[in-house]
Amino acid sequence: MNLSNLKPAAGSVKNKFRKGRGEGSGNGLTAGRGHKGAKSRSGYSRKIGFEGGQMPLQRRLPKFGFTNFNRVEYTGINLDTIQQLVDNNKITDTLNKETLVQLGLAHKNDLVKILGRGELTAKVNVTADKFTQSAQEAIEKAGGKVELVNA
Repeated sequence: MNLSNLKPAAGSVKNKFRKGRGEGSGNGLTAGRGHKGAKSRSGYSRKIGFEGGQMPLQRRLPKFGFTNFNRVEYTGINLDTIQQLVDNNKITDTLNKETLVQLGLAHKNDLVKILGRGELTAKVNVTADKFTQSAQEAIEKAGGKVELVNA
């Protein structure tokens, strides 16, 4: 056996059947599409959610909720996460947005907020967009400094 005499398995390859090629072929005239209606026409494509003219589900259900387009989203970093970074020698004495991006804790366009969960024993100077009051007190109590980015 070699590449020059390989063949597909018997019965696995069929000739392509060409629809709509005359009455004698047994599949002319409407070419298997039936008579009339949208599906028989050329260029037909069913819209997503179309239910045959019945009112679609997404239009039968009521709208609800509210999206505040003025909402400002912050990526939260807790004190226990900062302490863990210090314990693992990922940071020494300063923590800023560039460091968080390098460590994969935030994206470069994210706004960062330092949250107060956990204990912080290390002296760390933290620069962020926002701080909770408890986080600010804990950082200053541990001997670190709090610095706002836009202040």
